[in-house]
Amino acid sequence: MYNPRLDELSENWLPEKSIADLQQALANGEVTSKDLVLMYMARIARYDKSINSVLELNPDAVQIAEALDAERKQSGTCGPLYGIPVLLKDNIDTYDKLHTSAGSLALAENVAAEDSFVAKQLRQAGAIILGKANMTEWANFMTDGMPSGYSSRGGQVKNPYGPGLFDVGGSSSGSGASIASNFAAAAIGTETSGSILSPASSNSIVGIKPTVGLISRRGIIPISHSQDTAGPMARTVADSALLLSVLTDKDARDPATHANPNHGMQYTQFLNENALKGKIIGVAKNPYYNYLNDEEKLLMEQAISVLKEQGATVIESINIPSEKEEWDYNTLIYEFKNALNAYLGNTPANVPVSSLKDVIVFNLERPKEMLSYGQTLLIQSEATSGTLTEPDYINSREKDIYHSTINGIDAVMDDYQLDAILFPNNIGAGIPAKAGYPSITVPGGYTSEGKPLGVTFTAKAYEEGKLIEIGYAYEQATKHRQAPLLDSKILVKEK
Repeated sequence: MYNPRLDELSENWLPEKSIADLQQALANGEVTSKDLVLMYMARIARYDKSINSVLELNPDAVQIAEALDAERKQSGTCGPLYGIPVLLKDNIDTYDKLHTSAGSLALAENVAAEDSFVAKQLRQAGAIILGKANMTEWANFMTDGMPSGYSSRGGQVKNPYGPGLFDVGGSSSGSGASIASNFAAAAIGTETSGSILSPASSNSIVGIKPTVGLISRRGIIPISHSQDTAGPMARTVADSALLLSVLTDKDARDPATHANPNHGMQYTQFLNENALKGKIIGVAKNPYYNYLNDEEKLLMEQAISVLKEQGATVIESINIPSEKEEWDYNTLIYEFKNALNAYLGNTPANVPVSSLKDVIVFNLERPKEMLSYGQTLLIQSEATSGTLTEPDYINSREKDIYHSTINGIDAVMDDYQLDAILFPNNIGAGIPAKAGYPSITVPGGYTSEGKPLGVTFTAKAYEEGKLIEIGYAYEQATKHRQAPLLDSKILVKEK
């Protein structure tokens, strides 16, 4: 940076600062929101060349920050997100000069006609939408075998802990990598099945995948109305809990939000470092540990030891009744066409696609740009009626509900009177995803190569408060997170 004071702060003060730290500095007059925006932008310019996590910056961010700084001077104390820069995954609509493309060149010119509910809540809380984070194209529902973090519009996101070595996680890969790299205070990701938990685990940050319906789904490019949800991604449990409090509310245009019994909940009240005392946690080892190497298994055993030391009762090797069930993807295949066509039908006239069929044709006409990995899932979904009347869909959806809840998570938690289930990384994400149940991922340490591991806790619907208690107490007892060592010398983005 040309400003020597901000250059020093951006390198030696800003990294790893929590939202509370930033608010204290803003309140004390040590920095302004404009300073924060400039410093985060400078870090993106300096380091994102090798990570490729930020797809687009908000051209009005500096001016928005200036306006908020002026309001702060006039009115004094402001809310906890006031003047704080955040990034949004590129499938979340924002009514500004940013585009919303789900990583696809087919939607590169898509500018939303209104804010998503998520963006509206953030703005009302005073947050500055700094930009959009890169992601796996179509939230990794384009084709079989696409690498996590790849999109035709943004290229390949890389893991800051080992670019080219470790998987970055998907599909909220840019959200995970950017927050790990201290390119914003926090980010919002989305998940259908593992897409918050995976990049949170892979990038050593905290991710909360809420109960479906806790956060409105309106204004988010969809896969499945049964499983989709936005959620916070941050470097600490406290920051994630703060964001979750801001994002939850009833939305008249999303019926799922009306089932939430906890409207207005302030999730920061669950930040209790002694909360593990008396908790009962079951460990899901089989078959989930089969995907871990020996070092990762050792890290999980160390996590279990910490839980016990902090007063939790740990029941090892629990068996979820449906854990070996032969699951299918019919729910997603059938719901995607219905949901995506509804979204694309409201895009501006200058966007060249208005249906899933149009997207497939757009890709076929540009195979070099669009079909590096194919579009098998798009084609499978287009082959459905889009009416959700097929027996295969209806039967699969009912099967998902039964085996993930009554014969799944509910059964094992009731049998053992569990407060939460412990999974490694995002390996157990599929069952709570089908149930619409919440999970939290917290940094669990690193292998000798420096590869991050996440410990993930899952509970029943609307038990986010309990998960935040458990995650926060574990986090405070371990404080595993370490910032990655970033390289500013790589000058070419991979496309």
